[in-house]
Amino acid sequence: MNHPEQSRPTRRTLLRGAAVGGAAVAAAPLLRLPVARAAGLDSGDYTIRYDNGARQTIKGLGFELQSDSINSNNEGMPNLVSGVPYDLTPSERTRFYQQMLKIRSDRGFRYCRLALGLYHRGVTADGKRFVDRYDGQTALLAEMISQAGIEGVAAEYWSPAPAWKTNNSLVGKDANGSGYGLASFAPANLDALGDAMVADLDHLATRGVPISMWGLQNEPDASARYSSCFYDAPQYLAAFKAVAPKIRAKYPNVMIHADSRGGWSGDRGKAIVADQQALRYVDAWTYHRVGEYADEQVTGDYTSGALGRPVFNNEFEYLHQTSSFNRTINTAHSIMNWMTFQNSPTWFWLHALKPTTNSESKGYSLGFWRPPHDTDFSRYPNIKAGHWDFNPENWNAVAGFVRYLPWDSVRHHVEEPVHDDGSAYTDHRIMAWRTAQGKQIFALTNRSSSRPWTYNVDTQTTASFEGHRYGPTTHNQSLSAKTGPTLAITVPPLSIEFWVRTP
Repeated sequence: MNHPEQSRPTRRTLLRGAAVGGAAVAAAPLLRLPVARAAGLDSGDYTIRYDNGARQTIKGLGFELQSDSINSNNEGMPNLVSGVPYDLTPSERTRFYQQMLKIRSDRGFRYCRLALGLYHRGVTADGKRFVDRYDGQTALLAEMISQAGIEGVAAEYWSPAPAWKTNNSLVGKDANGSGYGLASFAPANLDALGDAMVADLDHLATRGVPISMWGLQNEPDASARYSSCFYDAPQYLAAFKAVAPKIRAKYPNVMIHADSRGGWSGDRGKAIVADQQALRYVDAWTYHRVGEYADEQVTGDYTSGALGRPVFNNEFEYLHQTSSFNRTINTAHSIMNWMTFQNSPTWFWLHALKPTTNSESKGYSLGFWRPPHDTDFSRYPNIKAGHWDFNPENWNAVAGFVRYLPWDSVRHHVEEPVHDDGSAYTDHRIMAWRTAQGKQIFALTNRSSSRPWTYNVDTQTTASFEGHRYGPTTHNQSLSAKTGPTLAITVPPLSIEFWVRTP
């Protein structure tokens, strides 16, 4: 049956309203202006529609937290107790909260993605519910959320508790490659599973960890040698229909999303779309476009089948140490393109910190920490045990958006030049917004590795704007203020800039 109407707009309805409001925008072509490349120039003319171009509300960004251990290269899970904030010294915890997660004086990241069954994997004696695996685990999460000003966790399963699985284990794949899923899809079993999953959230919420989002299963089409659980489309539908109503009843304001891999366009998403009973519990569709070229979001179709619900990326990282494109700019483009062309209300990077011991850490992290057991100082020799440092290539791509894109900012349309075929420029991106307090801000990029690009930006105001530049080795470099209404801003190669209206 339908869930009850709320007396005020909830997080779910606000997100859905943002998507509906932006749906027509996504379908409309960019305004055709003179094509700068055709004239052999290195500039373009842009007009920010701060007057009547309001689009979706951008809620804020998310990150994932490794609060327990995983083997290097994701090859299984050790018994070792290791994670953040646990491994950090008290002063380094505070620095982590303030310098990475919060950044500003008020708040920075909005959501912390929490991998239930992987990075929060202690189990009760009956093997059916998750609790702390080490003393104080949830208390540390609560401390982090409070001190960093985070709204809450995006709680999502990598595996249900082991007693629900065919192999009685969190691991989803054996040495022969066989995948594992739920032991039973009988209605009584799924009903009990739903009660257990509500209890998992209760364990967190009653200990000071608010729940902002919930997902049934991370990448339900995959099996791995770490925590995972395979669902085919009918199985996913059956489990979702049994569990999601229970989550909604106990946590009515939590945003429920599906399917944390292929959104509405994957097999599991299509099964939900075809089932009205299940569909009423979906508040958003989530995709994983891990380390992909961000031009996908300029031309790709992520919204036509979304049925008025927002779409967003809730996992982005790089699986390999190198790529054929500059990762710093590509990550910034992923954020901007999801929001500009797909009207997304949020975007998630995978891990805030990864350990110095893991081979995948450079591609996965915004920073590194050294666990107390790591005595190999040939790697990251500047990081002491219990301390952490930034991973500039990834951090510089995300930091400016955390700092200069506050919660609940409203994106505004920008009229920009297009190519002869009507397609958008992809090397030079622009995105503009107003903060909830009305401050005007816009971001610019230049993906070229050799040629500067000049943006002639009509801000529709005579106010001044001050600039802040980021790049692979540049962090928040201050730039001289410029006064409108038209700002001529030359962005050097491989750079991201944020221009903030001064009071």
